[in-house]
Amino acid sequence: MSVEFLYPEFEVVRNDNRCIACRVCERQCANEVHSYDPENGIMLSDETKCVNCQRCVSLCPTRAIKIVKSNCTLRENANWKDATIKEIYKQANSGGVLLSSMGNPNQLPVYWDKILINASQVTNPPIDPLREPMETKVFLGKKPEKICRDENGKLKCDITPQLELSMPVMFSAMSYGSISYNAHESLARAAKELDIFYNTGEGGLHEDFYCYGENTIVQVASGRFGVYKDYLEAGAAVEIKMGQGAKPGIGGHLPGAKIVGDVSRTRMIPEGSDAISPAPHHDIYSIEDLRQLVFSLKEATEYKKPVIVKVAAVHNIAAIASGIARSGADIIAIDGFRGGTGAAPTRIRDNVGIPIELALASVDQRLRDEGIRNNVSLVVGGSIRSASDVVKAIALGADACYVATAAVLALGCHLCRTCQSGKCNWGIATQRPELVKRLNPDIGSKRLVNLMTAWRHEIKELMGGMGINSIEALRGNRLMLRGIGLNEKELQILGISHAGE
Repeated sequence: MSVEFLYPEFEVVRNDNRCIACRVCERQCANEVHSYDPENGIMLSDETKCVNCQRCVSLCPTRAIKIVKSNCTLRENANWKDATIKEIYKQANSGGVLLSSMGNPNQLPVYWDKILINASQVTNPPIDPLREPMETKVFLGKKPEKICRDENGKLKCDITPQLELSMPVMFSAMSYGSISYNAHESLARAAKELDIFYNTGEGGLHEDFYCYGENTIVQVASGRFGVYKDYLEAGAAVEIKMGQGAKPGIGGHLPGAKIVGDVSRTRMIPEGSDAISPAPHHDIYSIEDLRQLVFSLKEATEYKKPVIVKVAAVHNIAAIASGIARSGADIIAIDGFRGGTGAAPTRIRDNVGIPIELALASVDQRLRDEGIRNNVSLVVGGSIRSASDVVKAIALGADACYVATAAVLALGCHLCRTCQSGKCNWGIATQRPELVKRLNPDIGSKRLVNLMTAWRHEIKELMGGMGINSIEALRGNRLMLRGIGLNEKELQILGISHAGE
């Protein structure tokens, strides 16, 4: 046996008494794990190819299959863990950089789970959202510092362009190419029905989706893929992508295998060529340069659309956000280190960046201290998993949240973390036609609408329990949060008291 042999991470357990050799598992597995042995009339499994996407388990008509994690491990060592050794074997064999997808899976602190929400009881009674008005609508963009009236006493309402959302959640950037046509259609249709927004990512906008422009945020990344005048005019807002939570400090890369057909035309690059976004924008090396691009985009869209600047959460994020707020941007989007991705170097994904909770709190406080908090709205992402995470984020200072991983989970993703292979068995992170068609946009959009509808109900319930009846009253209201199991420095950065105080 060669030194690079690694025992499969997962094992396919097949109940021979239940299996009827219908070959559904064989037809459904894009990784070619299952095969039929006609001589013996039985199904076989090549477990070295299994990624535990659960497609075969879900569709087996007799429930004859289950996937279990292998118990064949290397000798235990607290420093040299099993996964670390296997990664060294892979690199010693290939000489290549390890790639991974989705978010950081390591057991690092999740601060959402260490923050509790306060509740009202007697002195400030709770609100029943079923019987009393509860406002979940938010507006994103620069806000005036004070109420102004004209000489006749009428309110002056000439504010800069705003994004109006029915609830404080949007679908985050996932490019056409990294995800499928059907996945994009599902997001676009759901955003329209929900009266929120979805983000094109850095791959341009397919011509079929221009009709959803009123609910679309178009992105301008360093590679400028698919960016031209009609594209900028199609969306409700323009987002400049400076960084991404899953891979701060580096650019993007979509393999040439995914640059086919409409993806090639939409991105405006040749079929089969890798789409590589440089780490920096080659026209941005300072806040002054960023300001120039912000106003170039405003000029191109006749000052009718807000401009968003998206950055990754890094250690000096408060200072960066302060500069962005002065650049003329209307909205700052901050992506935490647990944010998902279609592909990123494993070392970058797992070791670079900081948690979105700490980044958000420090940015909100810095902007307030400098008296420029109303210059911009704050949108945060990077593992927003539930309605309670949304409520906690807003109480820490966010105006709204970006969700992406939760959205693809609603579409059927099983988090097998092999998006970079292009063999997504659920039709999401793939461009192979036979796989793409597995995701029905009618069903996908409905599931997204159901998820967000459920979250909106839960947000109302949580706010009602706090005695708060609007998102605006919740924003930055850190008195409604308490920490548990956090040290003094963490509590100081978050700006909250410990439970019991």
